[in-house]
Amino acid sequence: MLTVFWVVLALTALERVAELVVSARNARWSFERGGVESGRGHFPAMVALHTGLLVGCAVEVVVADRPFVPWLGWPALVLVVLSQVLRWWCIGVLGRRWNTRVIVVPGLPLVTGGPYRWLRHPNYVVVVLEGLALPLVHGAWVTAAAFTVLNAVLLLRFRIPAEEKALETAAGAPATTPSDDTPRGTIR
Repeated sequence: MLTVFWVVLALTALERVAELVVSARNARWSFERGGVESGRGHFPAMVALHTGLLVGCAVEVVVADRPFVPWLGWPALVLVVLSQVLRWWCIGVLGRRWNTRVIVVPGLPLVTGGPYRWLRHPNYVVVVLEGLALPLVHGAWVTAAAFTVLNAVLLLRFRIPAEEKALETAAGAPATTPSDDTPRGTIR
């Protein structure tokens, strides 16, 4: 099963590279249309944390000799796959507006389709699921716990507030207190 875990980690790393390619293309598109970037200060920490997730998974499994536990590993693998489906659904629905950075093109309406019908930040559900499930595919529980805690701090303290403020500024109205009949959506 260790070979399968290495393949899953390698595919996840390749998926991250694909995200960066899409993100760079979309950033150019946004900036060409007057896009404004916010929250740049937390971005290096976010990159380090996501890189650390992949490295931590590999190191913990080898150094701590973590076994594959079928009752945990198989469901975790299913969650990893489902998180990728949701991630690329978010990317597809947002189209050129999706980015790993917080870039808002003023004047564009909030996206309200796909998973954004139900959740304001569905991509962060993906990050939480994947950050917990990926390490647990092969029992790397320390990495899962550390990533989950650090990611919660990063998202709740920096990333989501930066997005909300950027959306509020771009829309000229509060983005964090919609009425019940206001469609919800976000840039990421």
